[in-house]
Amino acid sequence: MKIGILGYGNLGRGVEKAVNASSDQELVAVFTRRDPASVKIASPGVKVLSVDALNDMKDDIDVLILCGGSATDLPEMTPKYAAAFNVIDSFDTHAKIPEHFAAVDEAASKAGKIGVISCGWDPGMFSLNRVYATSILPEGEAYTFWGRGVSQGHSDAIRRIEGVQDARQYTVPVPEAVERVRRGENPSLTTREKHTRECFVVAKEGADKARIEKEIKEMPNYFSDYDTTVTFISQEELDANHKGLPHGGSVIYTGSTGDNKHVIEYSLKLDSNPEFTGAVLAACARAAYRMNKEGMSGAKTMLDIAPAYLSPMTGEELRSHYL
Repeated sequence: MKIGILGYGNLGRGVEKAVNASSDQELVAVFTRRDPASVKIASPGVKVLSVDALNDMKDDIDVLILCGGSATDLPEMTPKYAAAFNVIDSFDTHAKIPEHFAAVDEAASKAGKIGVISCGWDPGMFSLNRVYATSILPEGEAYTFWGRGVSQGHSDAIRRIEGVQDARQYTVPVPEAVERVRRGENPSLTTREKHTRECFVVAKEGADKARIEKEIKEMPNYFSDYDTTVTFISQEELDANHKGLPHGGSVIYTGSTGDNKHVIEYSLKLDSNPEFTGAVLAACARAAYRMNKEGMSGAKTMLDIAPAYLSPMTGEELRSHYL
């Protein structure tokens, strides 16, 4: 299947690696809103084209993987390109997924295409595990813990504060909360009781560090509801120790059947958040291609994809090796 990538940031590079590692996928082109001559990719012989070139490539691409941001890019991009291509995105603004789904469904259904939205690990793999657990054990409670890992959005929010040169923020589960859930206590946990936030900040020369720390800790929607630590370090230390993008977390579900308790846990430990997310997007591209070949159209999520569609193996191979 012939794959196109729109956008070449961290996620686009992750998708590129995943596609090139897949025996049944071929990267046709990378599309960018920047000057194509300024974008150097890791795939020899693969073209880098302007996003405008997509208008002439409807017959050359089986699935277009969209690697834009959820805040402003994907709400516009995904419905637009679902009118011409099978598309995949990683839209992760949970509260707005229903309206995004509706917009993509309208465009993809009219075009006879598939639009798989909100692919990744949360939403995505974590969503699947929450549904599996609640379906099997209706009497129970799902808990999701994120980290320890870098939150790119929170790091960016710190960098926008006056006097901040660079920053990296880690989301960290509270160990005591995780253990209480694993023990099947079904605790009622506040936001503050579930996670802490660790901020490593490089301040500009002469900046007021006390003001910066206060602004971080009082920032609504980002830090004010959490126990937050702020550590000022040098740019050299940040570059040496905090340049990676690790992440992960776990979904823990505690339920019961009569008098017996059960705990279901799914966890991820990721060296590279964008590379893992890119691999999920590539697998969903395979599913979208197959589903569309079978006549399906409209918007889908990972909750709608049968596991066999994600794998490059045949049904016989899957039954022999994994069932």
